[in-house]
Amino acid sequence: MKRIGIIGGLGPESTVDYYKRIIEAFRREGSLAAPEIVIYSVDMEEVLGLVARQEWDALTALLAARIGALHRAGADFAAISANTPHVVFDRVRAQSPIPLLSIVAATLDKARELGLGKVGLLGTQFTMQANFFAPVFSARGISVVVPPAADQEYIHGKLMTEIELGVIRDETRQGLLAVIERLAAREGIDGVILGCTELPLILEESPSGLPFLNTTAIHVESIVGYAQG
Repeated sequence: MKRIGIIGGLGPESTVDYYKRIIEAFRREGSLAAPEIVIYSVDMEEVLGLVARQEWDALTALLAARIGALHRAGADFAAISANTPHVVFDRVRAQSPIPLLSIVAATLDKARELGLGKVGLLGTQFTMQANFFAPVFSARGISVVVPPAADQEYIHGKLMTEIELGVIRDETRQGLLAVIERLAAREGIDGVILGCTELPLILEESPSGLPFLNTTAIHVESIVGYAQG
């Protein structure tokens, strides 16, 4: 069994979700067995500040240093438990002493498994505007579209002032579902990427039956499979 390393804190709520999902994936009836996990919880405000200022060299250096710390703590591989920092994933992976599992690549695999052709992307404004999902998906024949600017501001605002802080409101859930309905009507999407690992905490399934790609669950599946393999 490989020892798991996780860059967490981006944010804390989703890091807890990662941890619980990984443990549950290994549980067997009557057994207390669980994988060894090393978590480095970073300062979310510092990371988002670097992203907002587009200081990609500094962000790369910060994440690479934390992954180096996971390696020294005994992790055999690592994952970053958030979508937004994947804007520099390739640069970080090039400096990493251990394998890194991409949330974008794992989500692409799931979209292809479901036979999707055009997906909507919800997440922080950074994720929706940074364009690091679209090239990976388009290379495999899947289009990625995002909501218009006003809806992007709504999603980002709710993430930063409520969901990232563990505040879950039904009013916000309905607002997010309305954004998805408008995007589906305008773009004809056949699936939605929940491209912030906090979004699955408030959006579990679509009332219209539109598939939600839960990036947390998808990434965890990849992590568990790699640890076991």
